Amino acid sequence: MIESMESLWRAATGANPNPEDYDGVEYWSNPERSGWLTKQGDYIKTWRRRWFVLKQGRLFWFKDPSAAASRAGGPRGVIPVGDCLTVKGAEDVINKPYAFEISTDRFTMYFIADNDKDKEDWINSIGRAIVQHSRSVTESEVVDYDSKP
Repeated sequence: MIESMESLWRAATGANPNPEDYDGVEYWSNPERSGWLTKQGDYIKTWRRRWFVLKQGRLFWFKDPSAAASRAGGPRGVIPVGDCLTVKGAEDVINKPYAFEISTDRFTMYFIADNDKDKEDWINSIGRAIVQHSRSVTESEVVDYDSKP
């Protein structure tokens, strides 16, 4: 029972992604943002330092920068930011400095940056990516609004 709950949680939060979750994204080349963040575990709630890469509407995490620079392996997890509803500070929620959260309609994940500037930079970058890749407004819907009947 616990094993199936864990696998459901991992699937919902993007841990252990399938290759199709990141197919076509060259995360090793020119990311929009990359750097260290401490992430709360997906099922067992321990904190682990991971290397994060934001690129093409996806937030990837790796054990370290060398794993992110390699085409051979894959990420340890990926979140499609278009599915995210909010990204905001969370210091008051988890009582840790430089904390922020990313929420979807199914889950909330917590992260800790190394300092306040990094926290704000990640929130701003992820926020921009959410707007750019949001599922709520697609290019075709924008065209439909602008076209005349």
